[in-house]
Order: sequence, then structure tokens, then C-alpha cells
Amino acid sequence: MNNIFKKMILVTLTVVLVFAAFPMTSVFAQGENPPKGELTDEKLEQIWARQLKNYERLSKGFEDTDAQIAKFQARIDKAAENGKDVTALQAALDAFESALKSAKPTYDSMSGIVNSHSGFDASGKVTDAGLAKSTAQEMRTKMQELKSKMGGTGKALREVLKAFREANKPANAPTERDS
Repeated sequence: MNNIFKKMILVTLTVVLVFAAFPMTSVFAQGENPPKGELTDEKLEQIWARQLKNYERLSKGFEDTDAQIAKFQARIDKAAENGKDVTALQAALDAFESALKSAKPTYDSMSGIVNSHSGFDASGKVTDAGLAKSTAQEMRTKMQELKSKMGGTGKALREVLKAFREANKPANAPTERDS
């Protein structure tokens, strides 16, 4: 009798362990969450808003570039008059100016995409998902093209300027404690 009782407990525990290994919840068909590769209207609106924000930031860089470059050139000329080595700074500015000129048509074509905003209404809401997707993709392509044409010259100019400033720091003026 004792042997039968032990076997029943062993079988019961085995069955419990087997059922514990499998979840007891039901499997539901695909509900409100779309598949990962599919773009929802909400996701398209977020992408478009981010692209517009990036475009506005780029606009500040492309506004009156000739005046900005002339101002920077004047500062380089002044530093050269003061006997500073500005060759790296001048080369970086020349590369940046050349890249800006080659990227300007791409930037201008982006303004056409922003102004037409096909598939989106004026507030950035999706009106036609197919058009909105192609507009967002076209804008992405133009941004990549712009980045490629700039070739990192803006970052290089900032780095050279930072190095120039570091190399030409003025001597520390005496503070009140030193007097």
C-alpha cells in the first residue's frame, strides 16, 4: 500500500511539473500591434516631425552662408596678421565652403519636399499613408545625400578651430589672489 501511495505521488508531481512547463494562457491572433516592418500613421507622423526638425536646424546653417564665411575669413586674416599659424584653419574653411556650395542644390530640393508635404497635412498629420511614406523616404534620401556632400567638413572645421583655440590660448592674467 505504501509503495502504491509513493508511486501516485510521484506521478502526480510529474504531471504538475509537465503542466508547469507550459503556459496556461491562450494565444491570440495579431491584435492592435502591427508587425514590426509596417509603418503606422503615428510612426510616419513621428518620422516626419523629426525630419522637419532636422530640416529647420539645417536651415540655420544654410542661411546667409556667404556672410558667415566672410566673417570667419576675416577672423582668420586677423589671426594671421597677429602671427598665428592659420594654415589648417584656412584649409578647413576652404573645404567647408566648397562642400556648402556643392550641397546647396540638395538643400534647395529639400525645401520643395517640405513645402509640398505630400501625404501630410499642414500640421504634420497623415492624410495618405502611401504618399506620406514616399515623402518621408524621399526626405531621408535627400538628408543622406546632403550628409554625403558635406563629407564631415563642418565637424572637421569645428575640430580644427578647437585645436587652434587650444594652441593659441592667451596667457593667464594674474588674479586678485596672485597680486
